[in-house]
Amino acid sequence: MTTGTLDRTAAAVEVHDVHKWYGAHRVLNGIDLTVRPGEVTVILGPSGSGKSTLLRVVNHLEKPEVGYVSLDGEPIGVRRNGDRLKELSERAILAQRSRIGFVFQNFNLFPHLTVLDNVAAAPVATGRLSRPGAVALARDLLARVGLADKAAAYPRQLSGGQQQRVAIARALALRPGVILFDEPTSALDPELVGEVLAVIKDLATSGTTLLIVTHEIGFAREVADRVVFMDGGRIVEQGPPSEVLDHPQHERTRDFLSKVL
Repeated sequence: MTTGTLDRTAAAVEVHDVHKWYGAHRVLNGIDLTVRPGEVTVILGPSGSGKSTLLRVVNHLEKPEVGYVSLDGEPIGVRRNGDRLKELSERAILAQRSRIGFVFQNFNLFPHLTVLDNVAAAPVATGRLSRPGAVALARDLLARVGLADKAAAYPRQLSGGQQQRVAIARALALRPGVILFDEPTSALDPELVGEVLAVIKDLATSGTTLLIVTHEIGFAREVADRVVFMDGGRIVEQGPPSEVLDHPQHERTRDFLSKVL
């Protein structure tokens, strides 16, 4: 493919009885979650509840001890071998990850590359686009996140909010089936949070499947189709924002919200 377009439909994500532990510490304890295509799911919970680990399991940056994740029915990072799961090769896992965009807390941009090249790099490296096609796509995506005039800049020349918007453009560059956001505003100064949330809100209305870990309750109320509340490595409660945020059923959810609202 040589043009600047990469069509990709929104994907369904299914988490199947996932357990993850480090030594004696259980971080995830039997997570079952289904995210429908085009659905915006926001994950809330206290620090240490397993939210970020769950995102890293979804794209197999962390390997679960038990269970697996599937994207449109295809297991991520593993294949079935009878009644057991066998780890795929790193090359096969990388190919699967190209369907899953990830926006980290701390941007993770390449400091030696310009903004344009940060966004264009993955489509070229994966062979999805020619260099001219990737550059055209990168310019389109930078315009979408309001940074068309920063294409020639380097990450160090940008504010934190601008860097995170570049990271979002980069996540979009492979037209992933789902995008994961791990507390995308937690490393930003308060006055920069709004510009990043505005970009994510735009994505939320575009039919993209989004899985977002955040502490921004007002944002969750505005954009989420479903809110998931985690505590102690478990999903305690989930449902529409109007139910979970306004009429929580579980005592732990009520206690958490009383401290952050």
